[in-house]
Amino acid sequence: MKMKTPSLLLALLFMSSPSLRAEIVAKALEYRSGDQACEGWHAYDDAVKGPRPSVLIVHQWTGLTDYEKMRAGMLAKLGYNVFALDIYGTGIRPQPPESAKMSGKSKEDRALFRERLNDGLEVLRELPQTDAKKIAAIGYCFGGTGVLELARSGADLAGVVSFHGGLGTPTPEDAKNISCQTLILHGADDPFVPPAEVGAFKTGMKDAGKEFQFVAYPGAVHAFTQKMAGDDPSKGAAYQAEADAKSWEEMRGFFDKLFGKDL
Repeated sequence: MKMKTPSLLLALLFMSSPSLRAEIVAKALEYRSGDQACEGWHAYDDAVKGPRPSVLIVHQWTGLTDYEKMRAGMLAKLGYNVFALDIYGTGIRPQPPESAKMSGKSKEDRALFRERLNDGLEVLRELPQTDAKKIAAIGYCFGGTGVLELARSGADLAGVVSFHGGLGTPTPEDAKNISCQTLILHGADDPFVPPAEVGAFKTGMKDAGKEFQFVAYPGAVHAFTQKMAGDDPSKGAAYQAEADAKSWEEMRGFFDKLFGKDL
């Protein structure tokens, strides 16, 4: 009998190995928050079996877009189960200046904001791929504010990561409710989150006896992870490739400490 060549053996191995044939499953997921119909986004690697560490994504001010779906895919490729929630509701994806009004309404009504955040978290918690003891949340801009509000609400999380998020809150005393690890990834020259707001956040956390990590990227302004923000920092919001890459690696290291490196 003629022996199979190494290349043929490798081909047969590839065809028979589930892990090598794995694909990222990504799909819309409908749910309700109170009386509001919402549409989130679920992504995971179908080669990873059973419950696994999971990540909730809170979107920026234009709602759940391809940007959050891209980040969900990146996290799924790392082995996480990911759900990007929907604060605004199905089909509500405002563009500036309407997005400023929509995000402003959520910030004005923190009770409703927290309700939408926690309802999205419950959707993730109930997914069969979720290890309920290993959940973190990340958010961008408006979503960065969101994950901090989620933590301040007392949500059961392992950790939260805010990317260029607003740090202000009308109830700084609620920092006492935070029970998870907190990582802030901030643009050092962000005009929309000025030094006074940064200082108030740090003081509030320290007064509540809460530890946190704060990383500021020199030269970075608001929205430094988002290419759709453009490349002109004089406008106050702009993409910066170096800060984007470094902040993603900072998040990965944070998750490694929370969940281990066994994904």
